[in-house]
Amino acid sequence: MKKTPTRLADGRELIYYDLRDDTVRDAADRRPLDRTVTTSEIRRDPLLGDAVAIASHRQGRTYHPPADECPLCPTHGDRLSEIPDSSYDVVVFENRFPSLAGDSGRCEVVCFTPDHDASFADLTPEQARLVLDAWTDRTAELSHLPSVEQVFCFENRGAEIGVTLGHPHGQIYAYPFTTPRTALMLRSLAAHKEATGGENLFDAVLERELADERVVLEGEHWVAFVPYAAHWPYEVHLYPRRRVPDLLALDEAARTEFPQVYLELLKRFDRIFGEGEPPTPYIAAWHQAPFGTLEEFDGVTRDDFALHLELFTIRRTSGKLKFLAGSESGMSVFINDVPPERAAERLREVASS
Repeated sequence: MKKTPTRLADGRELIYYDLRDDTVRDAADRRPLDRTVTTSEIRRDPLLGDAVAIASHRQGRTYHPPADECPLCPTHGDRLSEIPDSSYDVVVFENRFPSLAGDSGRCEVVCFTPDHDASFADLTPEQARLVLDAWTDRTAELSHLPSVEQVFCFENRGAEIGVTLGHPHGQIYAYPFTTPRTALMLRSLAAHKEATGGENLFDAVLERELADERVVLEGEHWVAFVPYAAHWPYEVHLYPRRRVPDLLALDEAARTEFPQVYLELLKRFDRIFGEGEPPTPYIAAWHQAPFGTLEEFDGVTRDDFALHLELFTIRRTSGKLKFLAGSESGMSVFINDVPPERAAERLREVASS
């Protein structure tokens, strides 16, 4: 992998990640852009103890542009975009309309491919590995920023999810705090460790799932399963068999196998609802251990956390979406219409040939 950092016209950082070491990236951003001005602010909820990002500048972000005006496609002639070069393998750049900025963290965009009409599932294993390497590199770099405590790599796919740019891409959020969902995991981890005399909860969960009927697919180094208490109609968790706290700690064997397993999983998601259905909308979310202190979680260290990816769709059946209504939105109590065992069975049925 070759890494080439540069700057856009408004000063934002952009990094090319290339498969070939001899690739030259020297194209300049020719757009007449002013410096980006953001108003991101983190406010704490005193009752719930969580944080909310207030980012009013995002109201003016790009919204469903036509394909020939996509800002994530490479620059061609006089059609200028966020990527100055006329081609790329993988590109990461600072979001022009970030939810988090400055002392409140950082937001980046990850472009998986220059092909506007592709999806992550269409990538070759070599391309998918390059994305993994880019996620890992950005996790390492962002973890060194003084304002960053946790790094979150994710992909939103589909208009139903709320995606405003159709080009295949993901994002990276670097938070200045431990996110509420991760904090819940750490508290459960600490409680289980104390109650069992040191047993790791992630290890116990993985052992239980491997022995049950909800495993979707297995590799030598990765396993994917529908969790026992899945929140979403079709939800799969992907774990490395060897527990590691973050992407940086994956060994070469796990990195090599990841593309085959993950691409197969994404292709199965697109087959869930049968032929002729539009692409399945999904969220793919990497959960990594925070880089800050874990003192508030008694007896838990970073090495106790288990890196994993959670993949889920909000579509519950053909033509119907799962909406977060009163119980889910008002009280955070999910109601799942699809039994996890049936979801796992369906995902095994649609294995690619």
